Amino acid sequence: MNRRQFVAGAVGVLAHARTANAQSARRLPRVGFLNAASYAASTTRLEAFGKALREFGYTEGQNIAIDFRFADGKLERLPALAAELLRLKVDVIVAGGLPAARAAKQVTTTIPIVLQGGDPVATGLVASLARPGGNVTGLSDAADVTTKRLQILTEVVPGLTRVALMLNTANATKSLVVRRADEMGRSLGVTVRPVDVKRPDDFERAFAAIARDRAGALLVPGDALFASHRKRLVQLAAKRRLPAMYATAEYAEVGGLMSYGTHLPDLYRRVVYFVDRILKGARPADLPIEQPTKYELVINLGTARALGVTLPQSVVLRADHVIQ
Repeated sequence: MNRRQFVAGAVGVLAHARTANAQSARRLPRVGFLNAASYAASTTRLEAFGKALREFGYTEGQNIAIDFRFADGKLERLPALAAELLRLKVDVIVAGGLPAARAAKQVTTTIPIVLQGGDPVATGLVASLARPGGNVTGLSDAADVTTKRLQILTEVVPGLTRVALMLNTANATKSLVVRRADEMGRSLGVTVRPVDVKRPDDFERAFAAIARDRAGALLVPGDALFASHRKRLVQLAAKRRLPAMYATAEYAEVGGLMSYGTHLPDLYRRVVYFVDRILKGARPADLPIEQPTKYELVINLGTARALGVTLPQSVVLRADHVIQ
């Protein structure tokens, strides 16, 4: 090798090294994932989130960084966890539900927040779905799935006149859920009886109160406390032989009678769509909040048999997934 070839080769090596160093030093876009439930209760959601990221061309550690924070069902922890994400200088926060979005909004009015579920208009988080303004966008189930869940319950339990509605007293959306369930109950000729809990230790007491009140069925709405302890709630309902409707398929998968809620893979595909748009320069204020387009009804026939509940064929045929 002559001197000219050696110098040319050395320059090429140095240029390649500088390029590699620049790429490794380049800051990856950073996403904060804030969820009020526990990590163990969120595995299905994390799988859906990860799959959606891959569909949009993102690989964690290569072209995106993700910081996860879970409140383990303790809503009071959310503001501190949101502040942690702020200190990590995330570029966008994915908020799993209204409590997480509200906590994130408390600590920042500039970092974009992608909401996943809840009614942000009724709770004052945004001005409107079409023009959210501020730093919050994402998805809202403002169409209110609580009323749909209640309607299905009345089909499954003949002659149902009284339904227990389990509520987390720490959840700021509690009054909204009660109002809508009460309105729907009146239209169906059903009395909705709220049952308040604040911590897992209250579950046994709550089910005893439901039994004393002679409620014919139970409605468990979406809530991080309930999701974090769904197996226990399902077991207590089975112990009381109480037909129950839950918020997501994860409940039916661990033995709950049935669930009605958003289809998680589709939901997170849209969540990542918003994340992708924001990372590419879109402003949250300019991105209208969407409503999920795909919901799923899941029923557990084994649980129905154990409870002695005969599911109407019309309900079984409408189910998106039947667990035998």
